[in-house]
Amino acid sequence: MVVLGSGQYRYEVSGENFGSLPDGWVYEEATACAVDSNDNVFVFNRGGHPVIVFDSEGNFIKSWGDGVFSTPHGITIGPDDSVYCVDTVDNNLRKFTPDGELLMTIGASGQLVSEGHFEHDIPAEAMSGKPFNRPTHAAIDPRNGDICVADGYSNARVHRFSADGELKESWGESGTGPGEFNIVHAIDIDGDGMIYIGDRENHRVQVFQPDGTHHATWANLSRAAAVAVDDNGLVYVGEYFAGISSNDRGTRLGPRVTVCDRDGNILARLSDQSYGDAPGSFYSPHMIDTDSKGNIYVAEVSYSDYGRNMDPPQELRSMQKLVKLG
Repeated sequence: MVVLGSGQYRYEVSGENFGSLPDGWVYEEATACAVDSNDNVFVFNRGGHPVIVFDSEGNFIKSWGDGVFSTPHGITIGPDDSVYCVDTVDNNLRKFTPDGELLMTIGASGQLVSEGHFEHDIPAEAMSGKPFNRPTHAAIDPRNGDICVADGYSNARVHRFSADGELKESWGESGTGPGEFNIVHAIDIDGDGMIYIGDRENHRVQVFQPDGTHHATWANLSRAAAVAVDDNGLVYVGEYFAGISSNDRGTRLGPRVTVCDRDGNILARLSDQSYGDAPGSFYSPHMIDTDSKGNIYVAEVSYSDYGRNMDPPQELRSMQKLVKLG
């Protein structure tokens, strides 16, 4: 075990994969995780069983979604424990019950689909600002159930839908200025409706008012891929490694998790090492969530970023639990 952080922000981590998978199952890689009201952990992954559910100790509960998704990317649990899954190749958002019953699909046209799900839905034109072209993540506004979707890989846009799937507004465009994005990757919303976005390739988090007005920019981050807010005034940012091939052992460049308050003040940096398998290190923190005890769950796209380039390709650890101390 290794302890990361300092003061009241100290976390113990084993360096092992979180979750006891059934025999013969693999993650390949965990792309996202989300925690429900009972502290059960939903792991979205690319290993053949897309949604795997564990209790907080990592004991297997159930799985669902086999054959449903093309490329699992983002998963979110709503206030009523509904499960929202974003597939970046199918170009849609699907809402499920906690047991995997499909409730709603919003397709690439931004229109509600009443039955079934789309496979490889035709995307909107790249950078058109219209939903969707390779969306990445969703967040639920706890005040009213609105759904905000980060439309990030081939768009630079955030779309707000009503709880029943009606498109209400969109904002954002490509660039480096306030309200502009270079991969709008992860998104979360606090109890006041403030919206936090991991603007990954701009190396920053941007904060927006509920109507999409730019509120603040947090710099001094590495590639900010993941962002999650909790009920205690904390924001967790997952950062990729930002070095280059000639500097692949650089330190304090990520990958890491940074703990901030909601004004963007840095409270703790979790890891100052380069990427790797050692306890206390990360590969690529892709999505993050927390439970009621303040434990942090980190899903890492370690295969896409590292494992597939090895000779021979190999699966690496991709799902970690950081246990809150004190």
